[in-house]
Amino acid sequence: MKKLTAIAAAFAVAGALATTAPVHAQQRFVTIGTGGVTGVYYAAGGSICRLINANRAQHGIRCSVESTGGSVYNLNTIRGGELDFGVAQSDWQYHAFNGSSSFADAGANKDLRAVFSIHPEPFTVLVRKEAGVTKFEDLKGKRFNVGNPGSGTRASMEELLGAMGWTLRDFSLAAELKADEHGAALCDNQIDGFFYGVGHPSANIQDPTTTCGAKLVPLTGPAVDKLVDERPYYAKVDIPGGLYANNPDPTPTYGVLATFVTSTNTPEDVVYTMVKAVFDNFDDFKRLHPAFAHLVPEDMVKNGLSAPLHDGAVKYYKERGWM
Repeated sequence: MKKLTAIAAAFAVAGALATTAPVHAQQRFVTIGTGGVTGVYYAAGGSICRLINANRAQHGIRCSVESTGGSVYNLNTIRGGELDFGVAQSDWQYHAFNGSSSFADAGANKDLRAVFSIHPEPFTVLVRKEAGVTKFEDLKGKRFNVGNPGSGTRASMEELLGAMGWTLRDFSLAAELKADEHGAALCDNQIDGFFYGVGHPSANIQDPTTTCGAKLVPLTGPAVDKLVDERPYYAKVDIPGGLYANNPDPTPTYGVLATFVTSTNTPEDVVYTMVKAVFDNFDDFKRLHPAFAHLVPEDMVKNGLSAPLHDGAVKYYKERGWM
């Protein structure tokens, strides 16, 4: 009888393990859409995935990063259910949620949800030192990279041109190179300059300033003043002097914030786990890229966010007393 009891107990334990083990072993996969591999979006996505993957044995969530065309692509792909998370400029988060600008035809995406904002992204104009360009207006008639279709940079470029009364035809060449390509094209004399929304410092800017002495150009004037006055997601900023070789002085411009977004289709516990991984290890997160060095959590949960916060993020922020 004792032997039968022992066998029954063993089967009971085995049954319990069989029931619970798959729950702990079950993996869920999430993908973050970013941007070009040399930009800060890709670094941000990689940093978030690194922190969440560090404890995947406990929570069962495995995170991967996808290099994409940028903000607009990420927002459209999240809407289509092909990406779980994405990095997007704060202006294009606004337009996607409200169905304005480039998202007018698709309509408002009321399922879009904000998670947090990340680093500032000044709009950056870089030119060949031989191009004779000291202000943006000097680029009229020049070969200029306006950004690849589907990127937030391209959409913001078109918005600036509209405010100036320009079109793409005002350039002798309106190149559509991706962010990973425009630095080499500049140094190879294939273009005279490019426009790029990016956090600083960025390898994408550092390489051409070091390799061929490329120069930063201010983005100022009535059109910029008008955009900043009329649109709440824009602000005037300076790119610090001395950040890049051959560019000792501050460069005035304007810009947005990089933001981290998802949709209502992403489960609450997944979003909660992700924000917990970032903010419970915030000092580690800030060390993963120089652009993150001055981030403040209390600002990240409110600044630049036009879409409502996801319920999973709200749960964590309330626990921390930030909401």
